[in-house]
Amino acid sequence: MAVILISLLFLSFCRTADQTLKIKAEIQTVLERQKEAWNAKNLEGFLAYYWNSEKLTFQSGNNRLHGWNELLGRYKKNYSGENWGNLDFTDLEIHVLSKDAAYVLGRWKVTAKDSSKDGVFTIILRRISDGWRIIHDHTS
Repeated sequence: MAVILISLLFLSFCRTADQTLKIKAEIQTVLERQKEAWNAKNLEGFLAYYWNSEKLTFQSGNNRLHGWNELLGRYKKNYSGENWGNLDFTDLEIHVLSKDAAYVLGRWKVTAKDSSKDGVFTIILRRISDGWRIIHDHTS
């Protein structure tokens, strides 16, 4: 009986570990697609992985905004024309909280023709019907 119980616990652990690895890979794909869209100067493609809701939150510096449309406006204002550059993410740590929730810590860098900007971020993602979406972004 004890052998059966231990076997069931081991199988459950393996299934959970496999699920965690799968979720991490899915979120890594989201971040790669965001980076690809940004570097192709496709802002809407970049923002496609943010929750298209008024409940989306974004914080940076002393500012907090709510909603996908507000975030779109912020990006259009701050990253247009010559301010646009190539995006890279580094030092990523993906933490799975459940089958439908995770957060990511990382560093971002945008390198433009004559300048660069960089910082750190924490994003919270939820799996919704459209897939993994960022529901909160705190970037500095």
